[in-house]
Amino acid sequence: MALLCGGMPWSKVIVPPIFHHSHTPRTFFFQRRRFSVSALSEQPPPVRVRFAPSPTGNLHVGGARTALFNYLFARSKGGKFVLRIEDTDLERSSRESEEAMLKDLSWLGLDWDEGPGVGGDYGPYRQSERNSLYKQYAENLHQSGHVYRCFCSNEELEKMKEVAKLKQLPPVYTGKWASATNEEVEEELEKGTPYTYRFRVPKGSLKINDQIRGEVSWNLDTLGDFVIMRSNGQPVYNFCVTVDDATMAISHVIRAEEHLPNTLRQALIYKALGFPMPYFAHVSLILAPDRSKLSKRHGATSVGQFREMGYLPEAMVNYLALLGWGDGTENEFFTLDQLVEKFTIERVNKSGAIFDSTKLRWMNGQHLRARPSEELTKLIAEYWKTSGLLTVSDGPFIDRVMIHG
Repeated sequence: MALLCGGMPWSKVIVPPIFHHSHTPRTFFFQRRRFSVSALSEQPPPVRVRFAPSPTGNLHVGGARTALFNYLFARSKGGKFVLRIEDTDLERSSRESEEAMLKDLSWLGLDWDEGPGVGGDYGPYRQSERNSLYKQYAENLHQSGHVYRCFCSNEELEKMKEVAKLKQLPPVYTGKWASATNEEVEEELEKGTPYTYRFRVPKGSLKINDQIRGEVSWNLDTLGDFVIMRSNGQPVYNFCVTVDDATMAISHVIRAEEHLPNTLRQALIYKALGFPMPYFAHVSLILAPDRSKLSKRHGATSVGQFREMGYLPEAMVNYLALLGWGDGTENEFFTLDQLVEKFTIERVNKSGAIFDSTKLRWMNGQHLRARPSEELTKLIAEYWKTSGLLTVSDGPFIDRVMIHG
């Protein structure tokens, strides 16, 4: 049977028992069984969406578009736009990168209702400050039998992968510690053997109704029991995201299609914790003209670069919105307020959008011409000063240059 999710929030979960308690405390005799989830009609929850960047670099135009679609959806529905910083990669994350991202989002006009610098009722809004919450929910899953301690060494795990490869099987965990006795577990704990927490994956299949891509399904047999907490006590990405989205009452998860495979693990964690499932909407990637993934080798790709090159924020917003969305007319010129009024998730395209720098320059020209002349003069003069072409941004000289060219 299939796990149905994403079509509407769950109001009732119908699940046959997955494990049985013996008379010995904390001993589980686990039986993998198929399960189903039934969704009953109810009032939709308040719209709450989030943009959750990792502060490990500059804000890519793909990330900016994801933030924009979340912002437009929230504003069009009278909901909340939440900013969450996913900084669990302690080695690569930096506050400098975070500050640059916040600056870029503010420059685009995408003000957030909750998050860093704003606060809110669901904080903290940095994952690095939420570790106690992850440990609490991991322990809840351990107590309920949905996760178990795995004492396998890296060498053992590599051996499993090699054997699976020789047998032409998926490189999944074989479940060595899934049915261990209390005595076996206690023996390893007494020896101080490092362990991870692994999630028990049931048999069957999982199906979601993606708001953009339609029905998406997976076979759970190819997944294998996966890690949610590392041996150093740090939670893995999919576990953090699920706990955060659930405890922040996120109703719609709008993100890039590269996160679609993560939905499988996250849906299982949602169910195990008893949280309602959000609606999912996976946006196609932004592509380069050669239809490869847009990267630095194709030129400027970050919002900050385009800002420094003199592009207007309203032109960037207008252009990013048209990368995979349209209102069904020939019109291509939109202000942010007009985008809020016209945006619907149903009109987001499934296919990848080509980033065309020539079209962006044209769009920037359209917005420049829409500015009042006095404002345009000030903008150009400030850009000249910032670029080092002039030492002043106002005065008679500027006026003469703007008049005579």
